[in-house]
Amino acid sequence: MSSNPFEDDEAQFLVLVNNEGQYSLWPAFADRPTGWKRVFGSDGREPCLAFIEREWTDMRPRSLRDVVDEAPVRRA
Repeated sequence: MSSNPFEDDEAQFLVLVNNEGQYSLWPAFADRPTGWKRVFGSDGREPCLAFIEREWTDMRPRSLRDVVDEAPVRRA
């Protein structure tokens, strides 16, 4: 077992997401931080990482995406 619970290939994990649409790998035994909800798991580390890779396609926080998407397009 690894001393870092986030790197333990034998452990069970959750995938959490916050209100900004940011994802996190989280050890299943640990309490979820406030403001984060479970969207996948409990499962092994690799399936959880694969889920994050597949689902989190835009790393920008939701609030930034909203501002950028609403900004008028400037033409030269």
